[in-house]
Amino acid sequence: MRVIASVQVRMGSERLPGKAMRPIAGQPMIGFLRERLSQCRNLDQIGISTGLDSQNDVIQKFCEEERIPFFRGPDEDVLGRLLGSLQEFQADIGVVVYGDNPLIDPRVVDEMVSMFLESDYYDWVGNDLKTTFPPGMEVEVFAVEALVDAALCTNDKSIREHGTLFVRKNPDRYKLLNVEASGARRRPEICLGVDTAVDLEVIDAIVQFFGDEKTFSLEDILRFLDSNPELAARNKQVPRRWRAYRNDSSE
Repeated sequence: MRVIASVQVRMGSERLPGKAMRPIAGQPMIGFLRERLSQCRNLDQIGISTGLDSQNDVIQKFCEEERIPFFRGPDEDVLGRLLGSLQEFQADIGVVVYGDNPLIDPRVVDEMVSMFLESDYYDWVGNDLKTTFPPGMEVEVFAVEALVDAALCTNDKSIREHGTLFVRKNPDRYKLLNVEASGARRRPEICLGVDTAVDLEVIDAIVQFFGDEKTFSLEDILRFLDSNPELAARNKQVPRRWRAYRNDSSE
């Protein structure tokens, strides 16, 4: 069973154009993210998936230079692009980590993959049906067969533009397991994703603090932010569009 992470990225972004290639620690954000994912023990391969629009040529060039497997598919049909990438990479199990989450903790990814592999029951295991982890730590693991089914079941553009959304919104059809954070990790008020320039400033400050240490954990990040509350608060008021697709009872 091949477990493949397909990172979905595009240069088009209304609030922060070209963010996939914005520098973090002297390399493009997607390069930093891939470096984090390369620490995972439960992934057989990491690939980049981007759109067909010419503005994404720079992402393809980066992948070619760094010898990173890549796939290009429909810009707006993220479901189709995600499925196409996983089929191209010959995946049995797909792992989604979002391209604007460069600080993803490889331990969290490995834990989610392990939960999926250890159960024959679930079609999808993830931590983003409800926000309990800090945003920016989202991971989804699923059977590629379930995504094939989802692609056949919906032509709704508003659904397909959000990748696995059809699966996530149909618990009667697919067996879903949402993993909630516990202990020190349960910090939904801390945002570690990149939607805006302010977010990027926060992420860059975190990375600068750890310097050459590349294996820092989510717990390490949270301890640093707790010691620097003004930094943690800097992006707290940024509106998050993804909240509309969560089951959060608060915020």
